[in-house]
Amino acid sequence: MLLQPRLLPRFFSISIKPRFSPFSPRAAHLTTIPLPLPSPPILSPIIPESDLDLSIQNPIALPLQKLFVPPETDLSSDAKSAHSRVLTGSNIVLGPYARDSQVASAEYVKSSVRTADCPSDGLPEFALVGRSNVGKSSLLNSLVRRKNLALTSKKPGKTQLINHFRINDSWYLVDLPGYGYASAPKDSRLIWEEFTKDYFLKRETLVSVFLLIDASIPAKQIDLEYASWLGRNRVPMTLIFTKCDKRKKKKNGGRRPEENIEIFLSLIGKFFETTPPWIMTSSLTNMGRDEILLHMSQLRNYWLKH
Repeated sequence: MLLQPRLLPRFFSISIKPRFSPFSPRAAHLTTIPLPLPSPPILSPIIPESDLDLSIQNPIALPLQKLFVPPETDLSSDAKSAHSRVLTGSNIVLGPYARDSQVASAEYVKSSVRTADCPSDGLPEFALVGRSNVGKSSLLNSLVRRKNLALTSKKPGKTQLINHFRINDSWYLVDLPGYGYASAPKDSRLIWEEFTKDYFLKRETLVSVFLLIDASIPAKQIDLEYASWLGRNRVPMTLIFTKCDKRKKKKNGGRRPEENIEIFLSLIGKFFETTPPWIMTSSLTNMGRDEILLHMSQLRNYWLKH
């Protein structure tokens, strides 16, 4: 029997709008978008040969257009103004669990080939995953304010193991292998993808997966499939849009990152009944760094309490 992560975020119906966001997510009832909708994903984004059915049958049951807040957050009018706010460049509402977000220390602990080899001290952890060269290592270094805690490389597929970094001696950031690296040997890709899948489904201390999406380019179907797979397997997830400092270029169709994000959120609406939590980031300008740490802190504190 597969073990499920302990944290199952709840969604509340609230009227707060993400006033700091540079745009509002496209309404769920709109179907006309600049890009054609992808066909329903058939294969697992983790194991290419998997027979896992990802076709759209019943959208993942999350209430429509709700913002994430931890359970037990007081959402009365007075409490909204006094104790909660919407994160900048995000749709996430902070509540009283958002505390102790600063990083005082960070150290590399170990790299593991299997989930069973990962640290066994029971500390909560957050996993970073995304397409190869999406900026996972750069984001990790930005979060801990270190230039080279995680080695960065212009060569895709550099991360090939489950890498654990202990933060403040109390929780972990986990750097996972990237997906969609076509130049890697097929056998190597299958091995990486297999133990990544095993980690998602069996790691009991996994609080949430942070799925990194390159906002400087149009939406990729493999990212949509990956998000759908995580949702259908009830793995808590936050979308992290990277490279949001990039401006219009020919290679991304002349669209700003905000436009690419809006399109991605519209596309993912085919798989979810609501937009998952999301945050805009840039490792170059450190945009979104504090917001991610605040979001992690409220998820972590809720996880520890329950």
